[in-house]
Amino acid sequence: MATVRHAHTVWEGSLVQGSGVVSLDSSGVGQFDVSWPSRSEEPNGKTSPEELIAAAHSSCFSMALSHGLAGAGTPPARLETKADVTFQPGEGITGIHLTVRGEVPGLDAEAFRSAAEDAKKNCPVSQALSGTNITLTAELG
Repeated sequence: MATVRHAHTVWEGSLVQGSGVVSLDSSGVGQFDVSWPSRSEEPNGKTSPEELIAAAHSSCFSMALSHGLAGAGTPPARLETKADVTFQPGEGITGIHLTVRGEVPGLDAEAFRSAAEDAKKNCPVSQALSGTNITLTAELG
């Protein structure tokens, strides 16, 4: 069964002087302020599209890796994934780097890296962002 999730943004003003509020409608977990300075300079307590992409990518990748490891008979005890999304004003999103550290009993480092590469390739968010260079560091520990 397909699912659909909803969010919306209300923006007021020009790009540089304006600001907006992103609402996570499906979950209702919150509203988050956004602005051009929070995107192109320092966050100053506001989010950005890139931070939201990083959140989506790190969680999707973790789910895909967990599923793949469990399917191979080595379910993880713990996965911690960080996604760094690089935004260059005037160019856009220039890259995403995923860093995952896992605790996976019975799995060696090479098998973990292989499973992580597979998850990077096949998680739905990675596939949706396939036009972006996505790199990966995967370590047990």
